[in-house]
Amino acid sequence: MEKIIIFDTTLRDGEQAPGASLNQKEKLDIAFALERLGVDVIEAGFPISSPGDFAAVSLVAKEIKKSAVCALARAIPKDIDSAFQATKKARQARIHVFLATSKIHMRYKLKKAEDEILRLAVKAVKYARNLCGDIEFSPEDASRTEREFLFRVVEAVITAGARTVNIPDTVGYSEPFEYGNVIKSLKEN
Repeated sequence: MEKIIIFDTTLRDGEQAPGASLNQKEKLDIAFALERLGVDVIEAGFPISSPGDFAAVSLVAKEIKKSAVCALARAIPKDIDSAFQATKKARQARIHVFLATSKIHMRYKLKKAEDEILRLAVKAVKYARNLCGDIEFSPEDASRTEREFLFRVVEAVITAGARTVNIPDTVGYSEPFEYGNVIKSLKEN
């Protein structure tokens, strides 16, 4: 029987809600509650985003004993280095690298072509893998990414060393049925 892995983003994504702001003690209290609930992986934050977030991720990484502690990083070395430094005291550390893969994000946000995005994704995963044994990769805006390109990216990052691939519907574009089809097609390819 396959095990379902619970990956919780409350400490990072939850804080993006309007009016939500947590101090280090509150983040640690939530992390302890998540650990008591049996959450497998706690995404503690985005360390490069601020000194406060770096400190909070470091504190959670130091104190949590059962759950893996994950830090988010863009697909650039300084972000990955920050995520590694923030989680290096974790019993189980994970670095979660993300890079936009949809045409709209590649064209207007990153101003890069598919081949360059693919190269950057692989390079980032390999770089992170040299620092940490547990790497997660997210193709940002996956639900709007051209299916064939998504297949190529997922295959390439797994080959490069990603142990987990997260398929986010970053902008809430997909209906549940459509999203299910994305996951089904990835499993089949």
